[in-house]
Amino acid sequence: MLRPEINDLLCRTGPGTPMGDLFRRYWQPVLLAEELPENDCPPVRVKVLSERLIAFRDTDGRYGLIDEFCAHRGVSMWFGRNEQGGLRCPYHGWKYDVTGQAVEVPSEPENSNFCANVKLKSYPMVKRGDVLFAYLGDPAAQPPEPEWEAYTVPEGHVFTSKRLQECNWLQALEGGIDSSHVTFLHGGNIDTDPLFKGSKGNLYNKRDLKPYFEVVDYEGGLLIGARRNAEEGHYYWRVTPWVLPNFTMVPPRGDHPVHGHFWVPIDDGNCWAWTFDYHPTRKLTEDEIAAMRAGFGVHSANDEAYRPLANKDNDYLMDREAQRRGETYSGIAGIALQDSSLQESMGPVVDRTKERLVATDAGIIKARQKLRKAAEALQQGVEPVGNRPQDQRVRSVAIVLPADRSFVDGIGDAMIAEPSKPHTTV
Repeated sequence: MLRPEINDLLCRTGPGTPMGDLFRRYWQPVLLAEELPENDCPPVRVKVLSERLIAFRDTDGRYGLIDEFCAHRGVSMWFGRNEQGGLRCPYHGWKYDVTGQAVEVPSEPENSNFCANVKLKSYPMVKRGDVLFAYLGDPAAQPPEPEWEAYTVPEGHVFTSKRLQECNWLQALEGGIDSSHVTFLHGGNIDTDPLFKGSKGNLYNKRDLKPYFEVVDYEGGLLIGARRNAEEGHYYWRVTPWVLPNFTMVPPRGDHPVHGHFWVPIDDGNCWAWTFDYHPTRKLTEDEIAAMRAGFGVHSANDEAYRPLANKDNDYLMDREAQRRGETYSGIAGIALQDSSLQESMGPVVDRTKERLVATDAGIIKARQKLRKAAEALQQGVEPVGNRPQDQRVRSVAIVLPADRSFVDGIGDAMIAEPSKPHTTV
C-alpha cells in the first residue's frame, strides 16, 4: 500500500507540483495532427497537466500553443479569428502570434509600444508523424524533439488515436505495465481480434495463467518481463518497456503492428490515452487501419470529442450474455474499453492505501518507486532520464528462450529500435 502523501505526489501533475514539474521535462502528445488540418483552421482547446491552452496553426503553417485567455479581459481565445498570421480575440481585436506575443491592439495609438509588453504564456509544439507534441517546461532544460520509433518511421507505417479516460493518469499507466491481466480480462479477444489473432504467443498466454515477472532497470525506465511456459525446456517472454514518465509499449504478436501508449494527464481526474500502432518494415494495410478506427486492437471507437462511445454513462455497453458465452471475459467489448472500464471504476484517483499487491505487481511497484525518486530528485536540481533520444529508441519484445537463459541476455539488441529492422516477435 502507499501512504496518502505518496499517492498524492505521484498523481498530482498541476503547475508547481513535483510530478507536474517532472512531466514538464518531457515532450508530451497534445493533439492529433488531424485536429489542426490546414493553415488558418479553427483553433482547438487543449487542457494538459491542468493548464488550459489554445492551439492554432497560422497562415504560414506554424503551430502555436498559448494561454487560453486573452490578456485584456480574460476572454477564451477559442472564440478567436485565426487570420493573417495570428489569432485575434473577437471581443476587442487583440491579436497574438504563435509565440503568444501581442502583435495588434487596435485601440492603441499607432506609435504605441504597448504590444511589446503583452505576451501570453506559450509553449513550443512540433509535428512528429501524425501527432503534435508540446513541451511545457523550463526552456533552458528543453530536451531534443521526440525520437520514438513510431514517429520516425516512413509515412504510412503508423496510426495514432486518442481517447478520453476518466481517471487519473497513474492508474491508466499501471494497467499498461501489468501483463498478468491479459489472460483473464482479454482472454476472449486475443484469438479473434484482427490485430492479435494468429500469433503462437496467444497459445502460451492461454495455457499458462500464472506468469512469473522479472523487472530490470534500464537507463530510461524499466524492462518488465512476463514469463510463461512454452515447449519443454523453454519459456515464452513478453518484455514491456516503460520509459519515464508515461510511455509503454505492448509486446508484439506475430507480424501484426506493434502498439503502445502515452498516458497524458488532462487534470488529476482525467487523462488522454494516446494509442499508436506502427510497423517498422512495412506500411499498415487498409484492413489494419480500418480495424484500428473501428476500435479493434488497443484502440476504441470514439465520438467527435474522442470520448469512447462505450463509456461509464452507458455502463460501457456491458453484455452479460456475451460474458456467459465466453466471448468476452468481462462482458465489455474491445481491449481498450475492457481496460479503461475497470480503471475508471476505481474512481478518479484510486485510494492506494487500501490495496494489497502481489508478486505479479513487481513492475507497478518499481515504476512507482522510480517516479517518486525522479520527481524528488528534480526538486533538488537533478535532471531526469527518459527524454533523451537514446532512451526513446526502444522496442517491446516477444521471444521464446531456453529455460536457463535470462530474458535480458536473450533479447540482446532486439529492444533497440533501428530503421527497417524487423521486430522480434512470436
